[in-house]
Amino acid sequence: MLEVTPALPRSALGQTMTVLLAGGHGTRLHELTARICKPALPLIATPKGPVRMVDFTMANVVRSGLPRMIVATQYRPETLEAHLDRLWAPLFADRNLEIRNGALIRGRGGYGGTADAVAANRALIDAAAPAELLVLSADHIYQMDYSAMIAAHRASGAAVTVGVHHVPVQQATGFGVLEAGPDGSVIRFTEKPAHPAEDPALPGQAMASMGIYVFDWAWLRATLPVDASTCDFGHDILPAAVTAGVVSAFALPALPGQSAPYWRDVGTLDSLRTTLLEFAAYAPCRLPVLPGAPFLASGMHGHVTRPAGLANPTGSVALPGAHVDAGARLQRAIIAPGTYVPPNLVVGEDPQEDARWFRRTKDGTVLITNAMLAQRAGRVLPNLSGPLLRAYDLPMAAC
Repeated sequence: MLEVTPALPRSALGQTMTVLLAGGHGTRLHELTARICKPALPLIATPKGPVRMVDFTMANVVRSGLPRMIVATQYRPETLEAHLDRLWAPLFADRNLEIRNGALIRGRGGYGGTADAVAANRALIDAAAPAELLVLSADHIYQMDYSAMIAAHRASGAAVTVGVHHVPVQQATGFGVLEAGPDGSVIRFTEKPAHPAEDPALPGQAMASMGIYVFDWAWLRATLPVDASTCDFGHDILPAAVTAGVVSAFALPALPGQSAPYWRDVGTLDSLRTTLLEFAAYAPCRLPVLPGAPFLASGMHGHVTRPAGLANPTGSVALPGAHVDAGARLQRAIIAPGTYVPPNLVVGEDPQEDARWFRRTKDGTVLITNAMLAQRAGRVLPNLSGPLLRAYDLPMAAC
């Protein structure tokens, strides 16, 4: 069982409902999410099976002691839904985790935006009568006690509290950037600005939204439009709340022993590779413990380390179920789940040759899949969908 050490007692969280936004395609991960949604992507092998991207957020929720959750799914949801139902739902009293597939709720087009995922489930939320709604994303990697943020939200008197993390100004163009006063009240919000504002309290750093929100449910319910089919938190709800002067910022705290907090938005192949290398090197936050499994010996590390048999593994990571034969020479590579890398394969030394057969980013990360290797060898990979899907949906004892 996961340990629970919330900043608020469980009894104080009874009026909080959590909504997890887990419908993302993850198009910038390319072939890795062609047949599976981004939150279900297996990242780290453990003795109980692969830790998936969603497990970091789910472990945070359970450790925080939050009692009720709605999960909004959409793109390729089958593996994710089965994973949540099998492993995480039993940790909620009365299995109080409900999966709401956008295609079933909204029809074939699914949810039209992040806020629409809440609006479409308005009746279900009303039936629970929460005081607050905690809205989370399923594709970020970090460790956090959400009850501390909920406590800060209640103390501030704000209608909306946004979780924030400081990032270098030059990297902030891909985030929503906030500016706040000394008391934490947000005075300005800009979605993906070309010239991000610097936080005066931290020169060279910008205050970026983590996509984590605590809303007073009465306020949010009244703010959501009748037709929310294209409504988004970042583009619509948050800017309106900032204009109304009802937003407070909550900075992600550092964990004990850390000089700075750790949070990663793993949206690209480059960020995925570097994040997994960070885990292999120094375990920046706790690795989620799959329910029923003991902590690993280190308490944090999974098997993100250099693949067995890799002769020159400079900056490379193998995802669960991948195998690298002896003699392969790889640099800056991601080996997709279930991929067999043959001996004598050389990747990462000739950019043009890499780009001819594999997916190579402008920063030099090379993605290797079975299908790419088959094409390079001049053969057709038989029954591609079956083996590939089984590699992504590894049974719990497979690793």
